Parts: sequence; C-alpha cells; structure tokens
Amino acid sequence: MYSIIHHGAVSGVTGSCHQFKLYSGESLLVDCGMFQGAEAEARINESGDVDLTVDFDLSGVKALLVTHCHIDHVGRIPYLLMAGFKGPIYATQATAQLLPLVLEDALKVGVTRDRKLIDTFLRLLKRQLVAVPYKQWFAVEGMVGVQARFQVAGHILGSAYVELDVKQNAERKRVVFSGDLGAPYSPLLPAPKSPWRCDELIIESTYGDRLHEGRRQRRLALRRAIERSLQDGGAVLIPAFSIGRTQELLYELEDIIHRSASRSQAKAALWQSLDIIVDSPLASQFTAHYRSLKSLWDAEARQRVNRGRHPLSFEQLTTVDSHREHEKMVRYLRDSGKPAIVIAASGMCAGGRIQNYLEALLPDARTDVVFVGYQAVGTPGRDIQKYGPRGGYVQLGGQRVEIRAQVHTLGGYSAHADQKDLLNFVRRMRGKPQKIRIVHGDDEAKQALAAEYRRLLPGVEVVIPVG
Repeated sequence: MYSIIHHGAVSGVTGSCHQFKLYSGESLLVDCGMFQGAEAEARINESGDVDLTVDFDLSGVKALLVTHCHIDHVGRIPYLLMAGFKGPIYATQATAQLLPLVLEDALKVGVTRDRKLIDTFLRLLKRQLVAVPYKQWFAVEGMVGVQARFQVAGHILGSAYVELDVKQNAERKRVVFSGDLGAPYSPLLPAPKSPWRCDELIIESTYGDRLHEGRRQRRLALRRAIERSLQDGGAVLIPAFSIGRTQELLYELEDIIHRSASRSQAKAALWQSLDIIVDSPLASQFTAHYRSLKSLWDAEARQRVNRGRHPLSFEQLTTVDSHREHEKMVRYLRDSGKPAIVIAASGMCAGGRIQNYLEALLPDARTDVVFVGYQAVGTPGRDIQKYGPRGGYVQLGGQRVEIRAQVHTLGGYSAHADQKDLLNFVRRMRGKPQKIRIVHGDDEAKQALAAEYRRLLPGVEVVIPVG
C-alpha cells in the first residue's frame, strides 16, 4: 500500500524530512528541514561547506506538508525548490504566514545576500504555498486516494501534526506524523489533542527519556535563576529560537514582573526596573505576528489581554533591530556590567546574534547563561552546557572563548512534549497504532521511549529507523 522513507531526523533531532510513498510510485514529503550540529558536520563536502542539497529522487514527489516553521523542519525547502520541486506546499494558515520570513532570514544568513535571488525564491515559495485551516480534510494534489488534515500540535504558533487518510483499493489506513508536539500548559498555546485513531505513527522523541517540571515549578525556577544571577550584576543571556521560545519567555517574564508587585519592595523594585532585551529583528517580526494571531492563543493568554495586560509588549521590553544597535548593545553590556536579560537567537548558539554576546560576555564571571531549550550534540550550546560548569571553553566563530560565566539549564522549559506527554498522545487514541516509528531524538531518548511504548501496547511493532 505504502512505504515510509526517512531523509533526516534519524541520527538526532535535526533535518526532519519524511517521505510517504504509495506503491504506485507517487509520494509526498512531511517537512524538509536543515541539519545542525553533529548532523551538519557529517555532511561537510570537499570544499568545507555543509551539503544541503536534496540528495534523493524527486521524480514522484507530488507535495510537501509542513508541520511548523522551525528551521530544522523547513530549512532545506530552498534546496528542494532549486532541485526542481514544483508541487504544492501545504501548511496551516499561521505557518504559511510565518514561513517566508523564516526562509528569507535563513537565505540571508547562510546562503546569499543577493536581493534579486532571494526575491525570486520568495515568489516561487508563495506561488506554491497553500494555506489550510486546522481540522479540515483536503485532497493532496497528485496523490489519488490520499487526504490530509492538520491538527493543533501546541509546539509553536501554527504548528501541527499531520493525519493522512489513505484509501487504496479496498484497504484504508490512517497514518500520523507528529511533527514536534508541545508540552501541555505551555504559555500561549493550547495543548495538542490526540487523533481519534491511528494505524501507523511517526513520532518525535526529543525528550523521550525524561520528564519536565510543571508550569508553576519551571516559572519559579526561571525567576530564581534570574534573581540569583542578578545578585552579581552583569547580563543574563538566554539563547532562544526567534519563533516560539522567545515569545513564551516574554509571556513568562511579563507574568513574573506582574506578580512581583505583591512581593517584597526590593524584589518588586528589581523586576520593575530590569531591562529585558530582545536582540533579533526576526524575533521582533514573529512577536508582532504572534500578537496579530491572538485567535490561536489559549484561554489564559486571551484573558490576560482582556484584563488590559500586554504579555508580549510591556514597559521593560527593549527590542534591538539594526546591526549597529546590536554592536552598541554588546559593547555597553560588556563594559558597564549593567544587569539585564538578553534573549537572542539562535537557540543552540550555532549562529545569530547570541554568538556575539557569548564571545564578549562568557569570559566575565558576572555573566549568567540560562538554557531553556534542547541543545543538540555538536552545537556550541551543548559545549557551553557541558564544559561551562568545569571552567572550560567553547569554539565560537573560529575562536576559543573561555567560560567564566555561570551556566544554568532549566530542563522544564521546553516547547517539546516529555516522555509522559508522548505516551499520553498514544494512550488517548481510541484506535491505537499497530506500528510506531520513533524519530527526532538522541539514541538514549529513542530507546527509552520505545521501551515505554512496548510496555503500554504489548504486541505493537516499534521501529527506530537508522540513517
């Protein structure tokens, strides 16, 4: 009836790209993401560049379905179009709105500054983009007998998991691709709900071997980590992806500031006067889109707005746009030691403006780095996380940078579901899968999750694909 081929997210958590292929030869892709960290290093070509070309046959590929617009799920789309893909690119309405911004930024940072080339790509992308509402079945062009539906995944704004309804001859199957599932009770977004039934599930396993703290506990951990950091003065650096994590952090920080009014005068004064700096033009654009798409927020967030609060736009918030302003801010914080919170991309410190802050401030013992998201193997973020507590160093921009800063990891702050959530996603299905493919995770996480699924569903076939 069909087969599934994995072109990424099998050796780690990046490069998500899965091909669903009918025996008749037609196929579709779910995501086409960029490799990062150790997975990118494994693809370095003879000229020393990471090979991002699409290295599989596209002749029968009729469509691309995008679960969400994080770069590890969409970063190879430009290469897909350059390879000649002309089919529709299906996405939720919010993802379709955000995707051109993500890919334009990726092209400018990693490929070319040629405005004409970028505009040509964006025209192609927009011509092929098809925005689809949540919960609505649609026929996938070129795939006879295949319908698809996007369901809320709760990971970032617009994120979805994909249901495929496949009818071939007298046989009918329901195949589900999880994309990245969000943690319940994440700020701003509603929690994912399980599909009614599923015959085969392709599921992520980023945190398949661990449990997150509860929402209240992680907000308290964030507040305490920042208050401890500010006792020494200096900056608190929070690496965060421009879309999703940055907006969640702003939402939580606004709430901490709001609640500080009922605490001691000293604590209230600390938070009321603290500068919170978002240094990312892309994050600023995404935050504006988040504000414009309030209809997709959860009930709690909408209630705050109705009470006159501004969860993503408050008095202490400063945004840095131009490169000149960015350089000035880095120098100012380095030279003054003024307490401030800086949120900048990239979330794994593998590029972007956070690298300049790290180069300038990691050697300063007054600095604190707070990790609130997953750090993939081979990324600078993982190295800082690992070697920082030992007083080690990290390579940034080809330079060795000593780490004298304090390094903190708040494991509960994640936009990804944890092991319990991943199990509940299956447990709450009425019709349970007969086969589960585990992708998008380190080996330990995949093995741990596989063992739990086998305990939950005796007799289920659990597969861990290999690259």
